[in-house]
This record gives sequence, structure tokens and C-alpha cells, in this order.
Amino acid sequence: MRNIACLRGVGDNVSTPDQIAASSSSSSQPTTTTVGGGGQSTGGVGKLGKGSGKPVRSESTAGILFGIGAYGLWGLLPLYFFVLMPASAVEIVANRIVWSLLFCALLITITRAWRVFGAAVKDRSVFGPLALAAGLIAINWLTYTFGVTTGHAVETSLGYFINPLVSVLLGVFVLKEKLRPLQWAAVGIGFVAVGVLTFSYGQLPWIALILAFSFGLYGFVKKRVGPKVDALTSLSVETVVLAPFAAITMVVLGVTGAETLTTMGAGHFWLLVASGVITAVPLLFFGASARRLPMTTIGLLQYFAPVLQFVVALTVFNETMTTARWIGFCVVWLALILLTIDMLRTTRKNSVLKKKARLAAAGA
Repeated sequence: MRNIACLRGVGDNVSTPDQIAASSSSSSQPTTTTVGGGGQSTGGVGKLGKGSGKPVRSESTAGILFGIGAYGLWGLLPLYFFVLMPASAVEIVANRIVWSLLFCALLITITRAWRVFGAAVKDRSVFGPLALAAGLIAINWLTYTFGVTTGHAVETSLGYFINPLVSVLLGVFVLKEKLRPLQWAAVGIGFVAVGVLTFSYGQLPWIALILAFSFGLYGFVKKRVGPKVDALTSLSVETVVLAPFAAITMVVLGVTGAETLTTMGAGHFWLLVASGVITAVPLLFFGASARRLPMTTIGLLQYFAPVLQFVVALTVFNETMTTARWIGFCVVWLALILLTIDMLRTTRKNSVLKKKARLAAAGA
């Protein structure tokens, strides 16, 4: 589902929450992506990456496959929530947090990273932002699960389509960045889209807006702390923060007879337990993808998830799309096309400038 917190951020490249996460995940790697550059420092296709011993082409292919795997799983997540019904959104998220924590603990044990995890918990400059990020992602998960399980899967997909526009707005209002003309046009068109969709729904599309802003802010916070912590440690700290609340929720649901974990049979039980794996695996895939791909590719792959969510909502859940809603979605997609054109244009321009700089340095 990135460069918004960089010194140049939106001014150098289109910013998306997924790019923020990618930058965070890849910051500790020896081979990184230059802001706005759209490429990695490993050289051309067929050359060996520094210290990797692998051709860049094979690394890029692996990165794309990991990216498709991550966004594909996220895009198909509504089907998983549908299978878990009649579990409520609150129960699903509580289980998701608790079992994710256990899965992360297993991974930390396997990778012998407990010392790194302990250092992150003790470091206030790391733990504080990650605690805030945990609160934001909890809001995002609850809203998303509620939307899917109450017949608003189309609107949840809209939230992730709007994400890039929210990231641009964060760059303007939080970081005081200047936008390029196409970015201004995309933001303006985005506001028009919200107006059209508000008219079609008869109210603000609040599910989509909460999803877009909560994940946009989550990505912003993660980017600020990204260089100090790896993806697994980050996810583990966030689940540790949320786990007590999730455990209490599960107990309350059990006492009040509202839980389904132990009352719907063994199949339902293990499906809920599997939520830990289903939560963590796409994040690990995404981290592997972010380490291998330039930000431009990550920015394009991010649309794979909401497209799948949208298709699932229409074909599996049979949600209704009125003419006004189709118009609203088309306006959103127009805004995203403009952002994508701007991103590709800026990436190409920066690539040319970098090439000229290298030639000038070689000549000197």
C-alpha cells in the first residue's frame, strides 16, 4: 500500500504511504534507492549488485514477484474476512493482533533478533513513534475490517485509491512542501471526486477517508523512525503495544458471549489463529520487494491491491455501483493517472540529471 518525510519529499517524487514503508524497510540495506531517482545504485541490468553476487535483473524480478505477492494478498484480504463471518470487526482485529505477536515472536526467535527488539523497546526515539504508529494502524484495521464485513468493500478500496492524494496533502500541510502543476491538478481533481462520491453516497465516504488518512499518517510516522529499525522489529513493537488491548477485548468478548473463536468449530478457530500469519507474510513480502525495487515501481505496484479489492467487491460481494459512484471513481482514477505521469516524468528527469552528473564527475 513514500518519500513524504524526506527533506525533499513530494517536491522530488510522488509520495505514497507504500513508498514510505518501502523507504523504511530498505533504509538499512547497503543498496538503496535515491529519492526521486527511480532506480537503485546497483547499476544496469545484468551487472552484479554490490556484495550481493546476484544480477540486478534477477533481483528486480524477485522484487516484482514479492511485490505482487504482497499487494495480491492485501487485495484478496476481503475474502478472508468474509470467510471469518459472523466474527465481528473488533474480534477479527483483536485476534489479528494477538496471533501476529506470537508469529513475530517466532520469527524473532528463528532470526535471533531479540537483542535488536529489546534495543528498540528501550529507545524512546523508536518506541514512541512506533506506539503512535500502532494506534494509527489499529484504527486502519478496524475501519477496513468493519467496511468489508458490513457491505462497504467498494468504499474500502476507494480509501486506498485516495492514499497517494493524502500523502501529497501531508507533504503540503505538514512539511510545507511545494507541489508541481500536475500534483496540484491531481489534488484538485481528488477534491472533486470526494464531492461527487459524497453526493452519490448521501454522506461523506467516511470509511474511505478514515482509511486513507490513518494509513497516510501511519506511513508518515513509520518513515520518521524507519532508519532506526527493521520491518520485523517495527511490526513486533507495534503488536506488543496493541496486544494488551487486544487480549482484554478477546476476554470481554468471551465473557459476554460475543466471541466466535471457540464457538464456531475447529475450522473457524484455526482460520482466526491464521490471521497472525496472514497479517505478517504480506508485510515481509513487501519488505523483500522494497529492498529490490526502485520507489517508482513500488509506487505503481501499490494500485494492485485496491484494484483487486474493487473487483472482489463487485464480483464476489455483488455490491452496487450507481452511475454517480462510477463517475466518482473515474475522477479518482484520473487524479491517480496524473500523479503517475508526474512521478514517471520526474523520475526520468532525475535519472538524466544523475547520468549527466556522473559523466561530469568522470570527465573531471
